[in-house]
Amino acid sequence: MARMFQFFGIAALGFALTGCVANDKYSAVKLENEALRSQLGDAQTQARASSAQADSYKNQLALLSQGTGDRDGLIGNLTTQNANLQAQLAELNAKYEKALSSPTAMALPEVITNALDGFAKQNPDLVDFDAARGIVKFKTDFTFALGSDQVTPKAKEAIGRFAQILNSEAAKGYELMVAGHTDNTPVSNPATKARHPDNWYLSSHRAISVGDELMKHQISPQRVAVVGYGDQRPIASNTTTEGKAQNRRVEVLILPSTVHTPVARSNSTTARPAGSNSKKAAPALNKDTSVSTPTGPVLNK
Repeated sequence: MARMFQFFGIAALGFALTGCVANDKYSAVKLENEALRSQLGDAQTQARASSAQADSYKNQLALLSQGTGDRDGLIGNLTTQNANLQAQLAELNAKYEKALSSPTAMALPEVITNALDGFAKQNPDLVDFDAARGIVKFKTDFTFALGSDQVTPKAKEAIGRFAQILNSEAAKGYELMVAGHTDNTPVSNPATKARHPDNWYLSSHRAISVGDELMKHQISPQRVAVVGYGDQRPIASNTTTEGKAQNRRVEVLILPSTVHTPVARSNSTTARPAGSNSKKAAPALNKDTSVSTPTGPVLNK
């Protein structure tokens, strides 16, 4: 009996040891399976991410290809526009040079000349009139505030009277070229440079302002051309105060018209200046700083 119990004890121990080995193998296999599943999941995630990235690259390439086409078209349009602008500028420059070099060719009819001469005499602080060339010159020191392209109230009134002459029966068939000029003193005041970085901008913006004022008085836009020359077309030496003042100007050249469409006219039908303002304005600096000298103010930027 004792031997039988011993046999059963050994058998039970064997079964127990066999069960432990089987459970360990099962656990190991299960862990390996779970690890493989995890690796498979990671691989699938990476594959999906790679696929999405590839799709994104494809989309970017497609957009880039489409954008390149758009840019090429835009570049072509801008190139054409630049060529047209260059041609227009060349035409304006030719007209300007012709007006300066051939004064007799630009002489205006007597009725217009007389009206403009009277207009200039009524506004000597604002305007000079070159009858030989048909050019009205607005002095920018009195036409604009310091460092500004905004026309002063007094200059607006004068431009309104000027527009009456230009809209008269005798003058309505002429084109108008508005040309801005400065002296050779660079723009230096930060407040001025914020809007007018240099003399090119300042002369152009002031010419535009005068052109806008003319159009507010029923001058047809088709008659008006605007250009800014900066300090590149001086009419006097920039080595003197007086010369610099002469160079700071906005010119209105009255030219034979090439426009054949109807132009607006004012109620006035005769070439005559309106009443003048006889009181002279006090000198105003048109740029940024002033340097006093024994002969008077030096107008600067």
